[in-house]
Amino acid sequence: MRQLFLWHRWLGIGLCIFMALWFISGMVMLFVGYPKLTLAEHLQSLPVLSSDRNYININDAFRQTGKTELPTDIKLSSIANKPVYLFNYPEQPVIAINAITGENIHHIDAEQAIQSAKSMYPDAHADYRGLIDKDAWTQSSALNAERPLHVVSLDDKDQTQLYISSHSGMIVRDATFTERSWGWLGAWLHWIYPVRSMPWWADMIIYLSLAATIMSLLGQYLGLKRWRFSKTYRSGSHSPYRKGFARWHHIGGMLFGVLLILWIFSGLMSMRPWNLFSNASQLSLQRYSGENASLLSSPFSSAQLLKRFEAGEFKPRELSWHQVKGQVWVSAQDQHGKRLVTPLVNTDRVYKQIPFITLKQAIQTISTSAESDLIWLTHYDFYYYNRAEQSMFGDRERPLPILRVKFNDHAQTWLHINPATGEILESIDSQRRIARYLFNLLHSWDWQPLLERPVVRESLIVTFSLGGLLICISGIVVGWRRVKRHIKVTV
Repeated sequence: MRQLFLWHRWLGIGLCIFMALWFISGMVMLFVGYPKLTLAEHLQSLPVLSSDRNYININDAFRQTGKTELPTDIKLSSIANKPVYLFNYPEQPVIAINAITGENIHHIDAEQAIQSAKSMYPDAHADYRGLIDKDAWTQSSALNAERPLHVVSLDDKDQTQLYISSHSGMIVRDATFTERSWGWLGAWLHWIYPVRSMPWWADMIIYLSLAATIMSLLGQYLGLKRWRFSKTYRSGSHSPYRKGFARWHHIGGMLFGVLLILWIFSGLMSMRPWNLFSNASQLSLQRYSGENASLLSSPFSSAQLLKRFEAGEFKPRELSWHQVKGQVWVSAQDQHGKRLVTPLVNTDRVYKQIPFITLKQAIQTISTSAESDLIWLTHYDFYYYNRAEQSMFGDRERPLPILRVKFNDHAQTWLHINPATGEILESIDSQRRIARYLFNLLHSWDWQPLLERPVVRESLIVTFSLGGLLICISGIVVGWRRVKRHIKVTV
């Protein structure tokens, strides 16, 4: 029995240590996030695409890929200040085709990696650091297709480190000195990345979080049971502990215990354990785009399309091809992220967004049985919102306005559609909306009134995190003292 008691205490101490580290690292992540390349950084590093260049036809570029199936995404962009067509396929490296010569860029050496880095930071000295598969700042599975990565360090004011695809030369991530320094105490620690490559990494976080949630619930129950609400102990206190860490642990648990439980539980939900809340929607979103046969059948050259945008003093940095109900649209984006769009038909007309009637007709093809309700969103709300750059989702594009489509199918599916491109930004069913409460709201406090007041939100999170840290540290001290006492008795 005594041995069981000791194991229970050791488990409690271990979980308190983990929870303390989560609170410390969580506070760091509130201000310094895991490194990422944002859309703004990407666009500002690109040169203007000029209609004076002799771009090859997009069909000719596609033939150079050696593929027969159509890509999920097509862009005309730049790598190392040279125009390239980019063809994206799931779980494969992006295929880059030189838009002038038609060369398939399938291997990048150290010198070419430095050229890519210099295109983003022309005034900085670039120092080549080598070719890596993965390091502390490239753990994301989203980079898997582009590995191995070239690493280039710069002597700019932020001491930036760039990660560059060895397949295309694209810059896929940047990490400043601040992000790399604080990252060890922040994201690296919070997500337990030292063992990220282990097959049991996800299960470890899930079951640690589950155990910590159960232990915290038990502690909260015991704390409430020992607290005298209507009268006091002989000491005059509502707590039986008169002083020291035991008193701090008890009072801290009464003040901050519920939030500690919610934070740990919501962290568990972030891992989507046991396939809970997976998207159950069965709508055929492929119908929205229509037949793909016309996607690469362009009657106009890229130079002609660029002239359409230039006529309005617009300076495109990137072109994207999209298909809506069988009709192809080309959108252009400038350095500020502003978009214009034009159809691949015999007209020079340029729109700020695809006409509503076109979007509506495409939406109606998605389901023949489920009815849909279309709502324009011109402001962020609880289910569609923007996050600060340092946050976990800070690299996601969240344009406005967007079109929200609510289907009455069995999964109660919602779609968010960007009218500037016709793209379906996301599909969220009722299960994913529940997960929105259990993770994003409870863990990150992603609630629009707080997101609009970042100073208030950050102050509250730091205050309550310090309260949670108080519970953990005092729990470690109290637990260790009792373990030592039992060890002495045993000896």
